[in-house]
Amino acid sequence: MKYKWLKIMALLEGTSLLLLLFIAMPLKYQFGIPEAVSWVGRAHGGLFIAFNLVLVSYVLKGLLSEMQGLKGFLASLLPFGTFIYKAKVLK
Repeated sequence: MKYKWLKIMALLEGTSLLLLLFIAMPLKYQFGIPEAVSWVGRAHGGLFIAFNLVLVSYVLKGLLSEMQGLKGFLASLLPFGTFIYKAKVLK
């Protein structure tokens, strides 16, 4: 499997962003539980950095083009982006 680690990281990063946006933030702003954003936010930040480091390593190894790497970075900024990136670019 050529993109094994990148696919795993895409799923983890995308899931953490969705948890942050759709679970942790409503818990903070609607129910007054700021700890949810604190914990999930830290996890997402670490996974965001890890995904992009893995992405850069694939580009540097020549397994992805620079354009595919740029698309991956941009996808990591959008909700559902890494899921689409995994399905379209890493097929």
